[in-house]
Amino acid sequence: MRVAFVGKGGSGKTTLSALFSRHLARSGAPVLAIDGDINQHLAEALGGEERPATPLGEHLDAVKGLLRGTNPRIASPEVMIKTTPPGRGSRLLRPLGDDELHARHVGRAGGVPLMVTGEFDESDLGVACYHSKLGAVELYLGHLVDGPGEYVVVDMTAGADAFASGLFTRFDLTFLVAEPTRKGVSVYRQYRDHAERFGIRIAVIGNKVTCEDDLLFLKEQVGDDLLTHLVHSPWVRAAEQGRTESGPDALASLEPHNRHALTVLREAVDSRPRDWDRLHRHAVEFHLRNARAWADARTGEDLAAQVDPDFVPGPAALLP
Repeated sequence: MRVAFVGKGGSGKTTLSALFSRHLARSGAPVLAIDGDINQHLAEALGGEERPATPLGEHLDAVKGLLRGTNPRIASPEVMIKTTPPGRGSRLLRPLGDDELHARHVGRAGGVPLMVTGEFDESDLGVACYHSKLGAVELYLGHLVDGPGEYVVVDMTAGADAFASGLFTRFDLTFLVAEPTRKGVSVYRQYRDHAERFGIRIAVIGNKVTCEDDLLFLKEQVGDDLLTHLVHSPWVRAAEQGRTESGPDALASLEPHNRHALTVLREAVDSRPRDWDRLHRHAVEFHLRNARAWADARTGEDLAAQVDPDFVPGPAALLP
């Protein structure tokens, strides 16, 4: 199951991404955390790197070459763009599978497997968009065949910037982290209005709640979209200052209310059935949009031809 954490910068979405990933790992569930934020802080939030991850964004061409496989509709990796959907012959991946991509790009932080997009470097400044790096994550999720009880947790870019690509449609559930302030819920309104057009399910997590008035404010502003909330956490502050143990088991000392909130998040994810048809339909729609808007002209190809009309990803596509 695929989960995105979004929210205003400073709302705590990276912290919540890390807490939820550690909560899942502590239960023994297979989980992969992905840092998809321009500010790459998820490894630190997880408890520090034990094994650094090779950034996906630095090896985008190699990622494309691997995922392309023997798909006859894709002439070369050079004409494969971030939205290119899989088809017959494409290389489909299992979560944390025994393959070249996972072997190269999955590290470990705080006891949790971690994949990262990578930071902007000097050569990117002024000439590149961060979404060029996020394209590797979009391609990865497009070629991933995950199932119930398997979790991919992505810390997304701040604000409504996630809508600059079709990546926001790649998830079973999107958690929007909101502080109990007017600024805190403004991103919720933007995200809600965009997501409704595509049937994207949003659940709001109130964060940094200190009193009943804070909770009442969130309920008034987001209504039934408020799933749960976390209270002000001395444990989180100590963790951010490096004064707690790393690893999933350290969550045993997290405040009981906040531990319960993480359980509510998992129950919400587990209750969402995977809709492979919807995922693939959105992937094709955004691929055709990108093809018409810029990619056909840039590649000199009709990229609509990359869509395999008889293919839908999912467990059946893994069968010989």
